[in-house]
Amino acid sequence: MTRKERYQQVLAYFQEHNPTAETELIYDSPYQLLVAVVLSAQCTDKRVNMTTPAIFAKYPDVQTLATATFDELFPLIRSISYPNNKTKHLIGMAHMLVNDFGGEIPMTVEELVKLPGVGRKTANVITSVIDEQPNMAVDTHVFRVAARLGLTRNATTPLAAEKQLVQYIPKEQIHIAHHWLILHGRYICLARSPKCGECGLRAICPYYKKKIKPLEKSGS
Repeated sequence: MTRKERYQQVLAYFQEHNPTAETELIYDSPYQLLVAVVLSAQCTDKRVNMTTPAIFAKYPDVQTLATATFDELFPLIRSISYPNNKTKHLIGMAHMLVNDFGGEIPMTVEELVKLPGVGRKTANVITSVIDEQPNMAVDTHVFRVAARLGLTRNATTPLAAEKQLVQYIPKEQIHIAHHWLILHGRYICLARSPKCGECGLRAICPYYKKKIKPLEKSGS
């Protein structure tokens, strides 16, 4: 199977089985998504979704968030991982958005990464989800699933994986392929105990063939 054929089969499978895949973060505006994505770093979407309603109730937009003090915002974020840093990042982000971007959320990766707490992955999420730009955010799920399925080869960093994925995925599918890979990693292709028996891609999966199938044959 050529690499192009592998991509075609994987994408066709996801298109058939999850044609409307989308982020599991709950948001109503680009501002809310940006806050949620910043909070989601090394934290579950479920926990973020439990936390953001109180934040958005008190700080419904960038302008109000820019008025927050650390002591006011921290209690709303303390259940999230790394609450100290994320509190500082959100306040600094809001200040920069108000002072440098007129209170609007920029829609280019280059501008977004200037914001405190916003790295390339977050910027890719914002631009692909809000604007359907062909940007691939590579988190731990995407990195793992892409490698196991043979979509990436010898990619040792998220950026290396991103470059390979955007090279082979049709531009119009990149924004949804990001969600396909994340959700597959979150619910099927788990890090420690992948649910290969439930996976419709195991027939073409190099990881299953090399790592899992031999164990099944040996009865381990």
